[in-house]
Amino acid sequence: MLDAVSLDIAAGECVGLVGESGSGKTTLGRAVLGLVPVAAGTVTYDGRTISGLSRKERRALSDEIQVVFQDPYSSLNPGMTVESILAEPLVAAGTRRPAARARIAELLDAVGLPGDAGRRLPREFSGGQRQRVAIARALALDPRLVVCDEPVSALDLTTRSKVLDLLVELQERTGSPTCSSRTTWPWCGTSATGSR
Repeated sequence: MLDAVSLDIAAGECVGLVGESGSGKTTLGRAVLGLVPVAAGTVTYDGRTISGLSRKERRALSDEIQVVFQDPYSSLNPGMTVESILAEPLVAAGTRRPAARARIAELLDAVGLPGDAGRRLPREFSGGQRQRVAIARALALDPRLVVCDEPVSALDLTTRSKVLDLLVELQERTGSPTCSSRTTWPWCGTSATGSR
């Protein structure tokens, strides 16, 4: 249960939520995403109340608000190739196949995966590489807000550092505001764009 939470995220800003396990970081992120009901108060996005939207209204926001889930192992469909995983939101948004293929190549490059990665299944990648695929999927539609739910907790220490560096680099390059949760947050305040 969360009580008296107020959070503003400006364009281009990275905000890290730090707290003990069970403190509500994931619940807050899920409320922003519309994955859990908001019992009291509101979630406002771009001046519009988005808590309590219908499924159809929420889906209309999916190109603007995206998520990187905590577990790269369960957040990717194991039966789909990476190209299919990345194409899915693009095609759903009306992108034609040739343009989707070009965007997929851009995304794979942006997250540091080889060009042939699109032909492979998620199980053929390490945990860090899978999380890079999840990040690419979240960025596919050029969202205005990316919510990261402990995006590195399932990764080893070396891979955590690389993925965190990638998230900071992509946030700085795209200017998408990012809200990320972690039990500990070693790089808060180090971004050139003024993370807090």
